[in-house]
Amino acid sequence: MNMSTLMQYNWGSMMPEFIILITAVTISLIDLFTTKKSRTMLVWFALAGVGLATIFLFLQLDDGVVSILGETFRLDSFAKAFKLLMLIGTGFVLLLGLPSKDDLKDVKGEYYYLILTALLGGMMMASSADLITLFVGLELLSLSSYILVGIRKTNHFANEAAFKYLVNGGIATAITLFGMSYVYGLSGETNLYAIQSAMASDIVSDNRFLIVFAFLMIFIGLIFKIAAAPFHMWAPDVYQGAETPVTAFLSVVSKTAGFAIILRLLMVPFVFAPGTGKVITPEGMSFESLLVSVRPYIAIIAILTIIIGNIIALRQLNAKRLFAYSSIAHAGYILIPFAALSEMVFEVVWFYLLAYLLMNLGAFAVIHAVTKEREDVTIASFAGMFRRSPFIAITMTIFLLSLAGIPFTAGFIGKFEIFMSALGTEPKRYFLTAAMLLGTVLSYVYYFGLFVQMYFRPSDKKPITISAGVTAVLTITATATLVIGIFPSTALTFIQEYFQFMEVFNQ
Repeated sequence: MNMSTLMQYNWGSMMPEFIILITAVTISLIDLFTTKKSRTMLVWFALAGVGLATIFLFLQLDDGVVSILGETFRLDSFAKAFKLLMLIGTGFVLLLGLPSKDDLKDVKGEYYYLILTALLGGMMMASSADLITLFVGLELLSLSSYILVGIRKTNHFANEAAFKYLVNGGIATAITLFGMSYVYGLSGETNLYAIQSAMASDIVSDNRFLIVFAFLMIFIGLIFKIAAAPFHMWAPDVYQGAETPVTAFLSVVSKTAGFAIILRLLMVPFVFAPGTGKVITPEGMSFESLLVSVRPYIAIIAILTIIIGNIIALRQLNAKRLFAYSSIAHAGYILIPFAALSEMVFEVVWFYLLAYLLMNLGAFAVIHAVTKEREDVTIASFAGMFRRSPFIAITMTIFLLSLAGIPFTAGFIGKFEIFMSALGTEPKRYFLTAAMLLGTVLSYVYYFGLFVQMYFRPSDKKPITISAGVTAVLTITATATLVIGIFPSTALTFIQEYFQFMEVFNQ
């Protein structure tokens, strides 16, 4: 590739990525020459980079589809939508990590640029239109996350969590690559849209069992990233061992990137792939779509994830582990539109991830505030919270109501959209909606158990002091959760106006 070709590319389409990359590199260099007490400016530098990247992303919302670098990087509505979620989530995580005066001696400069490199990996995944660049983005996110989990080198739980995360992540990566190798072998292509075209060839049709096998291998490898059953067991240990802001990042930003890669990688190349079942058409006998053939397997995974996550959460005493299993259950909810093959899968998944970002990040902000009081946050740590710190208790109430799917919250609207997406298909997926309703009812037990602790249990502890960053996160997320819940048209109109998700299928 010569210089003239490089100069012809629309490099402005990668401006948000360039800003995050430059910010991460700059912070790593500044960190070499600053003292521990002066490292507090690093978080402001990181926030400025994320804010600037978000501004440039908003400026790109009205742009059309742009493909550069040999069709490996693609900026379309799909990429913009998921990048927006990741940038907002990372901004909140950085605010949670804003150190107070008492924490200046513990500030780690590498924390900030690793968060940014993980974000960069997620953004590359959202815009990747090639197996190679997509895998590079996945590994950049994964490797940064492994280090972030174990950043507290002297903490036993952090060491254990990082080891388990690394081993499980390595296995999941190997499985994903194994599936990708079959796709490449059958299609001879790494570009997602070239693979989509190759799926109509006789070679793929004659080896349709192999392409179904490849799909399942890739899907199994990727659902590790979203902590779906039965590949979820790493999540409770990792969530408990990591620092709370890192846990919040994994539960929201990393999960969003995981669903972005599942949607991009599985829906685009395999949308026209032949499955194993036969159907009768006016033209004669043909094979059903691969997505129809694998739908029962996705449905089983979704149902298992919902039931396992909610049932095991009932017995959890540690707050981080409880929300880890809650996060697993919510991954199952988001898989329902996949299993139902809903036409609105992109819009429904994006909206629910937005609601999940607000309510889950807010809940972890509360846990982060309680962590300042004691390292091991249990359910009993919330006893008497309303009397001790009314603001924290009220905001936590909003987040729990939203997570439980109570009306007038963003979580309710998100669950309602998923519920209707399953009933809006033919035939209607009653078993999926039944599993969702059962999981929601089970979640009331452990969510409302926290209400009992906050409002009806006595406590002689002092009020909790929270930093300006935590206050900002609690205020913004709680307000947005209620606004979207009461006026859902604000978010739905934004989706319809700026994101034409069907662009993802057009080369």
